[in-house]
Amino acid sequence: MKRVFTLGLFFLLCGLIGISTVSAKMIRIGEHQIVSHPALDNDSKGFKVALEEEGFIEGKNVVFDRQNAQGEQPNCAIIAQKFEDDRVDLIHAISTPNAQASAKISKTIPIVFSSVTDPVKTGIVPKMGKTGTNITGVSDRWPIALQCRMYQDLVPHAKRWGTIYNPGDVNVTFHIKEMKEAVTQMGGELVEAHISGSAEVMQAAQSLVGRVDAIHITSDNTAVSAFESIVKVCNGNDIPLFVGDRDSVPRGAIAAYGLDYFRVGYTAGKKAARILKGENPGNVPAGLAEGYSLWVSLENAKNQGLQLPVTLIEKAADKLWDEKGKVVKGK
Repeated sequence: MKRVFTLGLFFLLCGLIGISTVSAKMIRIGEHQIVSHPALDNDSKGFKVALEEEGFIEGKNVVFDRQNAQGEQPNCAIIAQKFEDDRVDLIHAISTPNAQASAKISKTIPIVFSSVTDPVKTGIVPKMGKTGTNITGVSDRWPIALQCRMYQDLVPHAKRWGTIYNPGDVNVTFHIKEMKEAVTQMGGELVEAHISGSAEVMQAAQSLVGRVDAIHITSDNTAVSAFESIVKVCNGNDIPLFVGDRDSVPRGAIAAYGLDYFRVGYTAGKKAARILKGENPGNVPAGLAEGYSLWVSLENAKNQGLQLPVTLIEKAADKLWDEKGKVVKGK
C-alpha cells in the first residue's frame, strides 16, 4: 500500500512539474524588418510596448528573435525560412518585402504585418478586415494627394518636384503613382531619381540639383535609410525637403504630414496580443493605421532657404520646432 502511495505521489509530482514547464514556456516571436531607420525602428518599439501592456514581457515570458534584412530583399526569404524552421509562435513582419516573404513561406504560424502600404495588391492578404488566413496586421498607406497639396501650399513657387526611390520596392510604387498624379493635377512635374541601394542615395540627390524646386521623399525605405545624404544636398543647395514619415523631420526635413510609426507598431502589437491569448489571426481584422498629423521644423526650413508662413504653420502643425531646434508647440 505504501509503495502504491509513493508511486502515485511520484506521478502526481511529475504531472505538476509538466504543467509548470508548459505554463512557464517562453513565447517565441520572430520579428524582421527590411532595413533600420527611425520609422521602422519605432514600429518595433511600439509593438513591444503594446505586448507589455497585455502581459507579454520580453525576458519574462517572451523572447524575441529580431532580424534585419539590411536593405536586401533576398534576405527577407532567408529570415522567413529561419522563423519557419524554428517554429516560432508568432511572426512580426515590418515592411512589405518581409511580410511577403513570411506569407509565402509560413502557412500556419500566425503573422502580424505592419508598415505595409498595400497588403492586398502585394498578395499578403486576400482582403482587409477579417482575412480568414493566418495573417493580419496594419497598413501604413499614406494620404499622398493630401500631402502633396499641403506641401505645395508651403512652397507655392515649386513646379518641379523631385523624388528618390528604389523602383524594385513594390511597397513604394503605389505611392509614387499617386504622387505623380497629384503633382500633375496641381500643374507641376514629378522628376524621379532611381536607386537600387543606399550607397546611391547621395548621387541621386545630387542629380536633382538644378532640376527641381523641392523634393518630396515618400515611403521608400532605401532612401530613408540614407536620409542624411539627401538632407546634406538640400541644405547645400537651398532645396526644400519634405517627407511622409514624421520621424524624418528631426533628421532634416522641413515638414511631414503622416503617421506616428510608434503607433503603427503599437496597433500591430495589440493585434498580436489577441492572437497570443487564443484568437484566430484570421478573425483579428487587418486595418489601416490612424492618426495623421503635421510636424514642421522652422530650423530645417531656414537651412534650406525657405521662409515659411509662420502664422499658418502655428495654426496647422501638431508639432513645431523653432530655428534653434526647440519645440515650441506639441510634445
